[in-house]
Amino acid sequence: MTYPTLRLERRCWEEGDRVVVGIDEVGRGAWAGPVTVAAVVSAPEHLRGVRDSKMLTRQERERAAVSVRDWAAGIGVGHASYEECDALGMTLALQAAGRRALADLAGQGFEADRIILDGNYDYLRNGTRVTTVIRGDASVLACAAASCVAKVARDAIMRDEAQHYPPYDFESNVGYPAPTHKAALRGYGPSAIHRRSWIFMEGLCWRGVPPPPGRLFL
Repeated sequence: MTYPTLRLERRCWEEGDRVVVGIDEVGRGAWAGPVTVAAVVSAPEHLRGVRDSKMLTRQERERAAVSVRDWAAGIGVGHASYEECDALGMTLALQAAGRRALADLAGQGFEADRIILDGNYDYLRNGTRVTTVIRGDASVLACAAASCVAKVARDAIMRDEAQHYPPYDFESNVGYPAPTHKAALRGYGPSAIHRRSWIFMEGLCWRGVPPPPGRLFL
């Protein structure tokens, strides 16, 4: 089992990058709700108990996110709505959410000298400031921290929406494909917060039907 370290951040600091930011996203594979990006300014001290959010339970993630907020020099969070996911496509929606997260940091006085982006593709299009790292959320502490912050932030949004759309069980699946979610789509069709251009719509008789106004339950 591997744990994230500050090895890459320290190398960046040694090369003169003062503000080093780890970025990760959550919600790319969901069928409903926003995509969320978190940007975390790494502190120089190591932080225990933080790993890739996918490797943690809900309770562990929530504790980790609290620890990150105490540890990090700065934290920015950005979202792209389900409408933007449909209208822009996932790459541009991620870019919009990521730039909002960086703008959130800028509002706190942090301009990134180096961005460490989880994955192998720079959807931010920030040029030479970006270093992409495959499985960065597993190996780079700032990216692991960002993954926990992003996951907890997005899950909170989806659990708030769950009360308005009870058949889809967003409380549990937070918009990702799951048996109850799929059954509700077959029976009720997509809700107002589903991404209606996604491939899952292909097999539904509801394709092409405009989204219902408002919420099922207020």
